[in-house]
Amino acid sequence: MKFVVSSTELLSHLSAISKVISSKSTMPILDNFLFQLNDSELTITASDLESTLITSIELDNIDGTGAVAVPAKLITDTLKEFPEQPLTFQIDKGSFHVEIFSDNGKFSIMGQDPEDFPEQPGLDEEGASSINVSHVVLQKGIEKTLFATADDELRPVMNGIFVELSPDFMSFVASDAHKLVRYRRMDAKSEFESSFILPKKPASLLKNLLPKEEFDVKVEFDDKNAFFTLSNYKLICRLVEGNYPSYNSVIPTNNPNKMVIDRLSLYNTVRRVSVFSNQASNLIKLNINDNKLVVSAQDIDFSISAVERLACEYEGDEIEIGFKSTFMQEILSNISAGDVRLELSDPTRAGLLLPAENDHEDEDMLMLLMPMMINA
Repeated sequence: MKFVVSSTELLSHLSAISKVISSKSTMPILDNFLFQLNDSELTITASDLESTLITSIELDNIDGTGAVAVPAKLITDTLKEFPEQPLTFQIDKGSFHVEIFSDNGKFSIMGQDPEDFPEQPGLDEEGASSINVSHVVLQKGIEKTLFATADDELRPVMNGIFVELSPDFMSFVASDAHKLVRYRRMDAKSEFESSFILPKKPASLLKNLLPKEEFDVKVEFDDKNAFFTLSNYKLICRLVEGNYPSYNSVIPTNNPNKMVIDRLSLYNTVRRVSVFSNQASNLIKLNINDNKLVVSAQDIDFSISAVERLACEYEGDEIEIGFKSTFMQEILSNISAGDVRLELSDPTRAGLLLPAENDHEDEDMLMLLMPMMINA
């Protein structure tokens, strides 16, 4: 079989799907791309068994049909060195020998039997749910929550993003037990109530693919797998099994102490002051009273300390509360609003960080941070 393809177009598709390939693969065949040629389309698949990414390129110049597995690193490294030009691929179906002809030369690669490549999982039609989601909603939901997922071998459900569908909204939730993020969209609804836990790796693959997308994404899922169909790509991933903890019960509802402050000023202050915090705990203290915030940190072992004062708008009683500075920086850098609102009930209960104004009228974003003992 034989086909002609643009070197830069092929490279851009291969680079996008190569991120799924694992460096610690137990099956040698998974170090390859699966090339499948039929009619006027080249379909390329990459997989690590848990996640599979498929892309397709429309071609004009095709002779024959068939399939071959091509070493992923070798083909991408080769294509990176070509300027934009048409490349002719000639494949021997018997020996799986691949020859690539450029303007000035010929490159030979030994392919592998495509039969060894694992089959794609199918969708259980009876128990499956399907919904079309705006690519912007899906992208923002993943971007705003991915950083808060855990790395917990004992509780794998915490290592993914909990996606919740209902007739009123679509929610994305992530938590590592220290911080929790809930991103909710009222303009993305489904006719049914359902949910699934999207693992971290396919979530970050989607995060890279979605900025180039222009249309809605079709999301289908059953008990075991989820299928995301984009314009030029399809992602199939195995879902995290288990029940996500009841996250609503940990969000405090009665928070009489409310502060509004410039997000960037607070972020920069936390960064500066945290340099002086104890390296083991990263503890910073926030003292809020009379429209004034005092951020402080100290490391008794090295006799160093830092204090900064900031103006803010505050309603409530004087309060002093401790947070882990690294978590606070992460949360502040993932809120895009100019001003941020901090809601507190008392120093032993979680603080809520919210954008003072949401970017979009249909979005609702909430970030929760657990406090630290100040006198520990």
